[in-house]
Amino acid sequence: MLPVVDDFIAPRCFEEITILYQDEHILLINKPSGLLSLSGKNPANIDSVHYRLVKNFPGCCLVHRLDFGTSGVMVIALNKQINALLCRQFSERTVLKRYTALLLGELTETTGIITAAIAKDRPNFPLMKLCEQEGKAARSVYNALAIEGFQADSSSKAITVTRVELTPTTGRTHQLRIHSQYLGHPIIGCDLYGSDYSQQLAPRLMLHATRLEFAHPVTGIKMLGYSPCPF
Repeated sequence: MLPVVDDFIAPRCFEEITILYQDEHILLINKPSGLLSLSGKNPANIDSVHYRLVKNFPGCCLVHRLDFGTSGVMVIALNKQINALLCRQFSERTVLKRYTALLLGELTETTGIITAAIAKDRPNFPLMKLCEQEGKAARSVYNALAIEGFQADSSSKAITVTRVELTPTTGRTHQLRIHSQYLGHPIIGCDLYGSDYSQQLAPRLMLHATRLEFAHPVTGIKMLGYSPCPF
């Protein structure tokens, strides 16, 4: 099998990372949309959350990632020992993650659970695919918050979207994006799952990590990272 080549070149991100909380062990940050979590293999993609933070926090580690287009709350470990403790919480699924998204159209079911398994789609990298035979178990809970009209700008025609709260209880790559497509209501602005039409409706991926709850790896105190949805 030929090696997969990632030819994506990220446009420059002018937005800054906001530090929401800081102590000697962890950071809680708000990641802007349009910034990689980790620098890519292509030297043109060196800018990232880790690249920026390591300048001021040598030895910091990314416990988890958000997709390039996704904004919102991330927890950063400030050393390898803390990283291992936080990674254990993620692997044991004791971390609560909540997102806000805008889905194309009006959902017929206002709440539900999606359990479609997800696998790598190797011939179509970086896409993932739904596959019960090859895929890993994936579970997302959705809750419709409101039906809204959406306009990307004043010259655009208003469309109907559903504002939803998404709670993944597993952490598969692109899980919320591919599960939303599975519902028949892709996240608008998504460049991988949906259609050219749904992608062009918004200038960014309309997915934001609003809430992150976990136990502090040293004190055990319940931590809450919160970032209000910017759209």
